[in-house]
Amino acid sequence: MGDPARDEEASRQGAPTLSDVARAAGVSLATADRVLNRRPGVRLATVEKVEAAMAALRFERHPGAAALARRARFRVAALLPRGGNPFIRCLREELERAARRPANRALALEPADVDTFDAHGFAGEIARASQSHDAILAVGLDDPAVGEAIDAATARGVPVVTLVSDVPGSSRARYVGIDNRAAGRVAAALTGRFAGPEPRSVAVLLGSRALRDHHDRLDGFQETLAARFPALTLSAVLEGQDDPDAVHAAMRRFLGRSPPPAAVYSAGAGNAGLVAALSDFDLRPLVIAHELTAETRPLIESDAIDALIVQDPGHEARSALRALSAALTGTRLDEAQERIRIEILLKDNLP
Repeated sequence: MGDPARDEEASRQGAPTLSDVARAAGVSLATADRVLNRRPGVRLATVEKVEAAMAALRFERHPGAAALARRARFRVAALLPRGGNPFIRCLREELERAARRPANRALALEPADVDTFDAHGFAGEIARASQSHDAILAVGLDDPAVGEAIDAATARGVPVVTLVSDVPGSSRARYVGIDNRAAGRVAAALTGRFAGPEPRSVAVLLGSRALRDHHDRLDGFQETLAARFPALTLSAVLEGQDDPDAVHAAMRRFLGRSPPPAAVYSAGAGNAGLVAALSDFDLRPLVIAHELTAETRPLIESDAIDALIVQDPGHEARSALRALSAALTGTRLDEAQERIRIEILLKDNLP
């Protein structure tokens, strides 16, 4: 039988629902459902009334909804970055927790660790998952090979939802995450306000430019510096693969050959390596970073990091699974519910 709560939400979104059909035909929702699924026990005259109401309202049932009624579970591949990124570890835990909720009982989540910095290898993982799973959840890498793999999966009828980092040129069903360009603008605003009006240099640390979230954060950061804080000069953009050791090495190379920056914006992970490199040179610039994790909490508590720009991994996990369910069944999402917010944390307001 149809879900009345879901029908009511879809009705508010403007699409005709089975509840609308039942009201128009003057029958119960259960009767309308029996007619829709061609089950016996309904009088011919009632069948004709319900079918006439469907035609008048232009009611359409997505084929995925019928599939959901026939099947107990959909296999979902969750392709998550391999390595020690603490935010990704937290996100994986939240995905597994969300998958155990009764609302997601039709989704069989199967997490897999993949090298998301290897574009062709990652594209191959997506291709393999599309042959064995009904849907794919992936932290995206904005690369043509990855986009083509997503397009091929979609063409096979396997929806792909990108999480945290998008592949915007692809046919992915939905991106779930914060507005990363806005996050970069927030980072620049914090940097400009804290650093003061004097001419100074700023460094940015990324995991990789190929990660769309990091690329967008850099763009937003540069835009706001140029527009509002022209005294601040971007002296370097470094890449550390979100790995503390790689970040440490990249920062040491930079600090060994360049004047020390007044501020560092860390748009990715590996912040323990950043702080260690600064300590090696006895430097204490302004540091703006992302996400409250087991790595960053002690760093902000000890004043090694000044501010964190954070997103809620639990909200993202729940939203991602709702997006997958919607893609599989043709149901609609409440856009207000799915919006992932950006928050700013200082040492003074840590949860």
